[in-house]
Amino acid sequence: MEQSFVPGETAGAEDARFESMRAEPRDSMFLMAVVRRPGGTEVQVKVRNLSSGGMMAESPVNFSRGDAIEADLRGIGLVTGKIAWTAGGRIGVQFDAPVDPRLARKPVSGNPQPQLVKPSRTMWRPSIR
Repeated sequence: MEQSFVPGETAGAEDARFESMRAEPRDSMFLMAVVRRPGGTEVQVKVRNLSSGGMMAESPVNFSRGDAIEADLRGIGLVTGKIAWTAGGRIGVQFDAPVDPRLARKPVSGNPQPQLVKPSRTMWRPSIR
């Protein structure tokens, strides 16, 4: 049964309604991800919560219940799944295989951290005696 948006319902009430449909607890977060239908164009979405079995995201593009998708999640990589529900610009995705949601929370670092150097007391400096 496809869920639909109920006019006048707040985002908090919507979240509470979907909470009862979840098989496992999800971590609330704000994470950008790329979602696409296989062979389709990429869509930037805002992931609002994530668990090992799925995610809820805000999408500017309409998906239909049952659509196969691929999601590129930071720290996790490419994940396949299906749209489980849609409601008011939000989508629920059920992953085909479990993921470790903790990986998405790890800090991303592209460059190594700079090494701090202690100044030397014997360092020669011109014009200072």
